[in-house]
This record gives sequence, structure tokens and C-alpha cells, in this order.
Amino acid sequence: MPEGLSFLVLLVCSVLKRTTDFNAVPVMGMVHGILFTLYVVFALMAWNRQRWALGRAAWILLLSVLPFGGFYAERLLGRMEREGFDAPAAPVSA
Repeated sequence: MPEGLSFLVLLVCSVLKRTTDFNAVPVMGMVHGILFTLYVVFALMAWNRQRWALGRAAWILLLSVLPFGGFYAERLLGRMEREGFDAPAAPVSA
């Protein structure tokens, strides 16, 4: 969700840049870029740890580049967790 919120703030800053003298786009652009990168890293970590199918991981990553897709991904993953899908595999003991 932080990545999605930063996108919304970046949109507001872009409008303000063009309509006023206020320009926070460079700062918010960097913040959004960092949060986007973290979204991708955490999605890849979840794919590895939860052993998702390639299609599910691709869908979650595709949602990261669609406007407001992160909000949908969060709802989707929350619903999957509540319904008990994708419980991590039990550790293998030696």
C-alpha cells in the first residue's frame, strides 16, 4: 500500500507543479521509485518463500506497474491469507 499511496501523492505533486510554483516531483519521484523497488523485491521474496506458481508471481508483478494495481494486489493477497491459501511449507529437518 505505501507504493500505491506514493503514486497518488506523486500525481498530486505533478498537477501542483504545472498549476503552481510548488515542485515536489523530484523528491516524491525518488520516494516512489524506492517504494516501487521494494514492492518488486518483496514480491520476488514472497514468490520464493511461498512457492507461488509463476503465473501468480507474474500477476503480482504486473499489478505493480498498473496504476492502483498495488491496492488490488494487497486485497488479493489479504483474501488469500484469510482463506488459508499459500501457507509456507514446513521446514525440512535434517
